[in-house]
Amino acid sequence: MALPQVNTPTYELEVPSTGKKLKYRPFLVKEEKILLIAMEAQEQSGILSAVKDIVQSCTFDKLEVSKAPIFDIEYIFLNIRAKSVGEVSAVNLRCPDDNETFALTEIDLTEVEVQINKKHTNKIELTDEMGMIMTYPTLESFKDNSINITASNMIDVIATCVSQIYDKKGEDVYDAKDSTKKELIDFIEQLNSQQFKEVQKFFDTMPKLTHTVTVENPKTKVKSDVVLTGLNDFFG
Repeated sequence: MALPQVNTPTYELEVPSTGKKLKYRPFLVKEEKILLIAMEAQEQSGILSAVKDIVQSCTFDKLEVSKAPIFDIEYIFLNIRAKSVGEVSAVNLRCPDDNETFALTEIDLTEVEVQINKKHTNKIELTDEMGMIMTYPTLESFKDNSINITASNMIDVIATCVSQIYDKKGEDVYDAKDSTKKELIDFIEQLNSQQFKEVQKFFDTMPKLTHTVTVENPKTKVKSDVVLTGLNDFFG
């Protein structure tokens, strides 16, 4: 006789980038095992692969994970994890007052949201005549398996986020999909410092999974606010 199937509850959340409702379920033991193995091995590529697969499966293949903005994936995974393991995560955080002591701090994952900067825009004015329309980085934007933007991968990541380049003077619009990766990189590299700062501003102000917690230093008893950003900050 076949064993009975365990019913898995389903939940609903709002996707930050679109505002659309998305159903999801907790991850299963077999899925959690893959994630734990990757975390124990401390292999970033394995962790990202596990997160990607879990989000894909737990949203019933209704989300294009490879095309979704990073902050969507982080927010959805955080909610999946909260319903799977527990809504409170205990994390060792460095205390800002002495910058050396760590304090075990509990974080209520249900309170974590994607913060949106009201001054953020995806339109970058490079000159009076020329500008760019940007899209958000996805998991596919990071070929080195790290979802952090660094000096070494910055140009590559920016190139994957260019949607259009427009020239108002000539009334021309150049779609990024019609250009090669090298052409986009060459275009970005010939920007001057001020223009590049405008591009960086897009990434600095784009929506982020952010939460502020109060940490008490067990040695000095000083309380300080610590800002957590991105998935890695929420799990210890």
